[in-house]
Amino acid sequence: MNDLYTIILAGGNGTRLWPLSREELPKQFLNLTNHSTLLQNTVTRTLEFTNPEKLFVVAGEKWHALVQHQIIQVRNFNHNFLIQEPCGRNTCPAIALGISYLQSKQNAKDDDLVLICPSDQIISNLDAFSSAIDKALQTAKEGYISTFGIVPTGPETGFGYLNATGKNENGFCKLKGFVEKPDLETAIRYYEEGNYYWNSGMFLFRIGDIMEAITKHIPEIGESAEKGYDFFLGRFAELPSISLDYAVMEKLHNTAMIPLNAGWSDVGSWDAVYDISEKEPSGNAIHGDAILKESSNNLMFSRERLLVGIDLKNMLVVDTPDALFVAPKGSSQKIRDVVKDLKASGRKEATEAPESARPWGTYKVLADENRYKIKKLTIDPGKRLSLQYHHHRSEHWVVVKGTAKVTLDDKDVFIHEGESIFVPKNSYHRLANPGKINLELIEVQNGEYLGEDDIVRIEDDYKRIS
Repeated sequence: MNDLYTIILAGGNGTRLWPLSREELPKQFLNLTNHSTLLQNTVTRTLEFTNPEKLFVVAGEKWHALVQHQIIQVRNFNHNFLIQEPCGRNTCPAIALGISYLQSKQNAKDDDLVLICPSDQIISNLDAFSSAIDKALQTAKEGYISTFGIVPTGPETGFGYLNATGKNENGFCKLKGFVEKPDLETAIRYYEEGNYYWNSGMFLFRIGDIMEAITKHIPEIGESAEKGYDFFLGRFAELPSISLDYAVMEKLHNTAMIPLNAGWSDVGSWDAVYDISEKEPSGNAIHGDAILKESSNNLMFSRERLLVGIDLKNMLVVDTPDALFVAPKGSSQKIRDVVKDLKASGRKEATEAPESARPWGTYKVLADENRYKIKKLTIDPGKRLSLQYHHHRSEHWVVVKGTAKVTLDDKDVFIHEGESIFVPKNSYHRLANPGKINLELIEVQNGEYLGEDDIVRIEDDYKRIS
């Protein structure tokens, strides 16, 4: 399987796991089950059967820093693994962009095989997943475009379905069609009939087969992609926004569906997080620091502070630095309506995450009040911020770990643990980590306006000149 290319799709927004997920921190970037995020788990999982130099991630420009930051924490790649979408255009253009990049920049051939994986799913049984990949590789070599159907564990109204025939002697099913999310009565019928599977959004195919299909059925995408990656990038914003399912897969006859029973979850709600979590004998699933008395079958999720519950039954409790979510199990899908209301009210809790990633590391807002804001900055070894200045705020930096190299106007200064430096308004300044460990510091901003857009960049390693 080491000759297999893998493209991970890491675009898309989502707030179904609010208050942990926000517009600027979608589900794929969350740590829900262990010490790694869903994106990091996807990278680690696919590296079991893909050589590192053949793994790529397609993501929008606004996720560039976050994808880079998270992936280098699990693997240092020796190639540019990030394929950047100019804008969101659904899965068909995103996949075509990835294929065009492989052809133009990696010299991939028509017979080369590619696996497409979403970045926001959990697969707990890696042996079963690997076995399904083996079957899909064989079907792809025979000219089939394969998708993976999740063996349902019950009627489910939150997923799209695949309608398929029974397995043939080669261990795969012929795909008969895609079905929209059903109502409960229809979902029960699908489950009882046994020939309907949940749509995983994963595909495996030969490059030549998928590009021929895309060009035939969506020529404005396929023909643009065939003219090369750089040309395709320039046309990307003009392309139709359409999924691969409806653009291509529904119209083909050479499609196969590989049944997958591998502990799969799309982690689409807090109820789903409870379902996949390890549980105590009382049925409680605890993430973080929580104490429960006379309580059972609850989800307690907090990474910041102690949660205490007494006489709780079947509850979901999710705590973040700026918002607390409490609901009975079974009601978590209603969070969408709450997020809509928050957006309509202009509440930052719907969009802004308490911790944000940048190409140089991360920052976390500790306090945000009128005329002052306090942040904790973590700068990766060897990284530096842009040379910049601010019109409306001053900054005071206190180093708590590591050594900082500070450029302030026309001189460089090294600041060590316990030391500090003041940066006046309109002073050119740059912060860098020259060391081998993370640099951590507290930043206190003062001024009449503290927005992130009050940054005038003079020089920037990440080409964000404003």
